Amino acid sequence: MDDALILEKFADSRTRDEAFEILLTKYQQKVYWHVRRFVLDHEDANDLVQDIFIKVWKNLDNFRADAQLYTWIYRIATNESITFLNRRKQKLNISLDDENSSFLAESLADTSYFNGDQAQLKLQQALLTLPDKQRLVFNMKYFDDLKYDEMSEILGTSVGALKASYHIAVKKIERFLLESD
Repeated sequence: MDDALILEKFADSRTRDEAFEILLTKYQQKVYWHVRRFVLDHEDANDLVQDIFIKVWKNLDNFRADAQLYTWIYRIATNESITFLNRRKQKLNISLDDENSSFLAESLADTSYFNGDQAQLKLQQALLTLPDKQRLVFNMKYFDDLKYDEMSEILGTSVGALKASYHIAVKKIERFLLESD
């Protein structure tokens, strides 16, 4: 269903629940995988997705159609994921600037996210060496196949800066993969 129609149905109190169900069906899985690739743990991702869609429900009336609905939802998902990771780092007494996400590496080792695919595991290990922003940009481009202008809208960053972040992330990942062989 078209986003404009979802918003129209949501505006009508009689069809609001139906519209939200349609919105969930359309975006919940995409948002889950976006969040999951960033926080890694299934339970954390599930909890965050619930929180994200509660925020979407509460704020959808205030949504301005000057952005696409999915970029607005992704922005909420991205901000919630970053906030979650920052809280986790504070709780574990890790510097917010610390690029070594050892707490995520431990999650990666303990998770059933992987089905024994060594290439995927190596890629995820390489991603954990990136600063959060570069990892986020890489995930959005590589896994979510978002265009730079969409990422710019979601992250509030210039297209040029996103291209540079992605390029640097790719180079770091390549270096990690070459050194780990």
